[in-house]
Amino acid sequence: MSIAYNNTMPKEEILLKLGHIIKYARNKKGLTQDQLAELSNVSKGTIASLECGTANLRFMNLYQLAKTLDIDMGVLNNFQL
Repeated sequence: MSIAYNNTMPKEEILLKLGHIIKYARNKKGLTQDQLAELSNVSKGTIASLECGTANLRFMNLYQLAKTLDIDMGVLNNFQL
C-alpha cells in the first residue's frame, strides 16, 4: 500500500492516511480493533479514532501499534506499506 505525501498536506489528511495504513495492516494480520488494543496496550477507542482519522497519537502509542503490526516507523513517515 502506498499513499503519496507532500509537505503541504493538511493535518487532517495526514491523520486520515495514517489511519488507513494502520487499518490496512491490522486487517492484513487478521486482527480486530480489540485484539490490536490488547496486544499493543493502546486503547480500542484510540485505535478506532486513529482509523477514522480523528486521533493525533502520542509517539509511544504509534510506536506500540507499529511494533505490534510489524510496521517500520520509517514506512509510516512515507505513508507506504
